[in-house]
Amino acid sequence: MDMLKQRILQEGIVLSNEVLKLDAILNHQVDPELIMEMGKEFAKRFENEGITKVVTIESSGISVAFATAYVLKVPLVFARRKKTLTTDNDSYCERVPSFTKGIVTDIMVSKQFLTPQDRVLIIDDIIANGDAARGIIRIIERSGAELAGFGIAVEKSFQQGAQTIRDLGIRVDSLVRIGRLQPGRIELEE
Repeated sequence: MDMLKQRILQEGIVLSNEVLKLDAILNHQVDPELIMEMGKEFAKRFENEGITKVVTIESSGISVAFATAYVLKVPLVFARRKKTLTTDNDSYCERVPSFTKGIVTDIMVSKQFLTPQDRVLIIDDIIANGDAARGIIRIIERSGAELAGFGIAVEKSFQQGAQTIRDLGIRVDSLVRIGRLQPGRIELEE
């Protein structure tokens, strides 16, 4: 997706050989036009998959997942990371390490929002090691829903996350693949 590639090259900030800061376009500020184009692209890629729900993990994946769900005309469900007073106690829950936060968190989805009748598309912003992705996959499996695939805005292909999902036999579509990060340089894959 050329529009996203250009924005990453122009506005992405390399913090280390493993960390890319995309706050200007995905993780702190969002460009609605870019996000809607990303949603349209994912919807096009998965339009014949019979998707009934789009699922993501709080918080940076929500905007892209919303755009995708909007175009597909299906509900968006996001896994919460924090329990609140209104959190449904009857939830699927998984503990997952967070690469960027450097902590282990719980992710949870109320059982009322995922059923065996659902065919799910997971959408997320960035995949690095894939721990959160594998956690949400376990939740979907426990719910009995069918997983159609995984849409990733930015795949850091030099880390193993997306490949571990592919190795499970799950379809992974990435809009942009980053092959390497160096100070001041982002190398994209074709």
